[in-house]
Amino acid sequence: MKQQLKAIILVCLSLTFFGCESLPPSKKVGAQQKLPRQVINFNNNWKFYREDPSGLTERPVEEVVLPHSVKIEPLVVNDQWQGKSLYSKDFPVEKVKNEKWFFHFEGIMQEARVSINDSLVKTHKGGYLPFTVDATPFLKNNSQNIIQVEVINVDDATIPPGKPLADLDFNLYGGIYRNVQLIKTNLVHISDPVYAKEVNGGGILVHFDSVSSEKASGFVKVHVVNDAEAEKELKVRAIFTSEEGVKMTFLTPYKKLASGGDEHFTAEVSVENPKLWSPSHPNLYELEVEVLEGEEVIDRQAITTGIRKIELTGNAFYLNGQELFINGTNRHQEYPYVGYAISNEANYRDAYKIKQAGFNFVRLSHYPHATAFLKACDELGLLVMNAIPGWQFYEEGEFVENALQDVKDMVCRDRNHPSVIFWENSLNESGMTEAFMVEANEILKAELPYDNTFSAGWIDHPAYDLFIPARQHAQPPTYWNDYNKPNRPILIAEYGDWEYYAQNAGFNQKAFGDLKEEERTSRQLRSAGEKRLLQQALNFQEATNSNLKGEQTIGMSNWLMFDYNRGYANDLEASGISDIFRIPKFSYYFYKSQKPPYQGNFSEPMVYIANYWQPNSAPDITVYSNAEEVALYLNGELIEKKKPKRTSFSDELWYPPYTFSIPEFVPGELKAVGFIDGKEVATHLVRTPVEVSKMALSVDISGKEIARETSDVVFVYAKLLDENGTLVHNASLPVTFEITSGENAELIGENPVKAEAGIATILLRTKEFKAPVTIEATAEGIPVSKIKVE
Repeated sequence: MKQQLKAIILVCLSLTFFGCESLPPSKKVGAQQKLPRQVINFNNNWKFYREDPSGLTERPVEEVVLPHSVKIEPLVVNDQWQGKSLYSKDFPVEKVKNEKWFFHFEGIMQEARVSINDSLVKTHKGGYLPFTVDATPFLKNNSQNIIQVEVINVDDATIPPGKPLADLDFNLYGGIYRNVQLIKTNLVHISDPVYAKEVNGGGILVHFDSVSSEKASGFVKVHVVNDAEAEKELKVRAIFTSEEGVKMTFLTPYKKLASGGDEHFTAEVSVENPKLWSPSHPNLYELEVEVLEGEEVIDRQAITTGIRKIELTGNAFYLNGQELFINGTNRHQEYPYVGYAISNEANYRDAYKIKQAGFNFVRLSHYPHATAFLKACDELGLLVMNAIPGWQFYEEGEFVENALQDVKDMVCRDRNHPSVIFWENSLNESGMTEAFMVEANEILKAELPYDNTFSAGWIDHPAYDLFIPARQHAQPPTYWNDYNKPNRPILIAEYGDWEYYAQNAGFNQKAFGDLKEEERTSRQLRSAGEKRLLQQALNFQEATNSNLKGEQTIGMSNWLMFDYNRGYANDLEASGISDIFRIPKFSYYFYKSQKPPYQGNFSEPMVYIANYWQPNSAPDITVYSNAEEVALYLNGELIEKKKPKRTSFSDELWYPPYTFSIPEFVPGELKAVGFIDGKEVATHLVRTPVEVSKMALSVDISGKEIARETSDVVFVYAKLLDENGTLVHNASLPVTFEITSGENAELIGENPVKAEAGIATILLRTKEFKAPVTIEATAEGIPVSKIKVE
């Protein structure tokens, strides 16, 4: 089949030359200057063919842009495509002399066989971590060359997570779904962190072993390879630049590096009065590393990193010497329709939304997410628990070998991110052997043999520094609050979903007694209505409040941030505090209210009325706020102004919700006003909706503008409004979207799409977005709505 696929691609390849796409203008190589390292975007102009699983028909070759999903799926994915596909691309080679050419693949789901000019160069198993191929020996000078990637995405018990898709709690969307770069270096170069042969070799490692606000000291360790024919005498220069532009330069001694050899160069580093990284103040430094032969720079690589000190005791986590309770969420990297094939900017927007929700932490469930997402966590100030791929599966043999390799590759890829504080070298909810757990953590400690390297595992085994049970793995009503192993911290890795879904009750049985089974669960779509969305929020509130009672609990992460698809289910897993389109539910605002105001970035006063104020709305009005007092008004008349009252559901919360009672429904406007120190600091309005009369379009950029030079994907929302501009939450009109002007853009998703709780959503995918695109939306009985996306 592989040769047949190649033949089809080769026949259909256009004779038009498709060259290497360059970086944005600010990073292009000048006409008279050759940089020692070129990192070239290699995402555009691929040819793609997907094998039909039945074998009865052929799918024509398409031209595609990466990141790419093998198949656009429906919103609810209950029969995800699996099989083989082939990607192919022409690229020119004039003359390779004294150069190395590498192709770096950030992620391919899930087995990849890379060929260059019909020579198989590498086979890689694993969909969530990068790999690099050295193309140099296979290139043809003064000729067009061809790179081909055969992608195999089928059930494979040797590749973590290993479990068949039909039994898996998430989906494995096939394709070259992350970025590809062509990297050109000199023969003497800094090695790729996951390409190097040595256990603790590869790339650049930054480590600070002594950190205070007065001084930070540590080292920069650089692995250099000499593929030249002669011995080289080299040194390395490390340049730190603060966000304010202050530069600090550090040098290593000279070393002689034999032909064909490799060496680590270590520069001792000392930074006076460092700007420390934290969730409230995510200060970053640019580190530029240069390999010097004499005064000539023969390789240069830049990364962004941060300086922070982390400590873990038996009952607390410390960041920069101060105790910090970890309050977070879980995230799956899936988007609707396109699966995993999302841009760097889309990854950033997800991190932005998590930060907006009030969290300081995100657990990557249940696999390593894109480098772009980690970079966003660095920039925005989100602590991260990184995780190897795994979910309820373990098998000796090649599966174990690949899982252990995942530990090494994950650590080598992500070790310089200040956001990453815990390494989940644990196959989630899987029956790991003791030997596996010990070896996985030995690999971690070999790569990062430092006091502030902390492993995490779902099994309470001494090999792990941190025990991360899910809440449902203990028994109600106390769950893990009574955990008391000496000097053993725990972080509740998942809570708020399964204990309600499976047991259908919280602690206060009377509060749940009149609820139907489907009303008790935290799995509620945004269209489920006020009662169920309030119940989901109450479930998360109750579980959060309980978790805070555990004396050895250093943190928690709810299940979860966004709704998602599962291989084994015919519906969306809807326990997200935002839906799959990233639209918040009531529970989102509960979490947002738990962040203190005026404490760093994303830390503003807020107030939110969790009510639509319709005839069937609850007469007890729930208001979430981090203010000291809240006043509620109905049609301009004060109902009550008060401080929050603590109950058994809120006695440990940082900011308990407010409850106001209104004896009878009166249509009109509810207004909540939050006060701190007697001053008005936040307001929120809710109006009784009437009939839908218009529509408003918006594009969700969440802190990151649409990419100009590369592909991107953003949500387009059509809100169904009444004459007063109020969202009509029970509206479900079908909405049709259309691009009426503009280029290099397409709409993806159901079209027309039925509005859910008053909002219809579609995806806009762009490529080299340099001119405005106009989108129109139509629905029966209301005027056409337009938006110009620029």
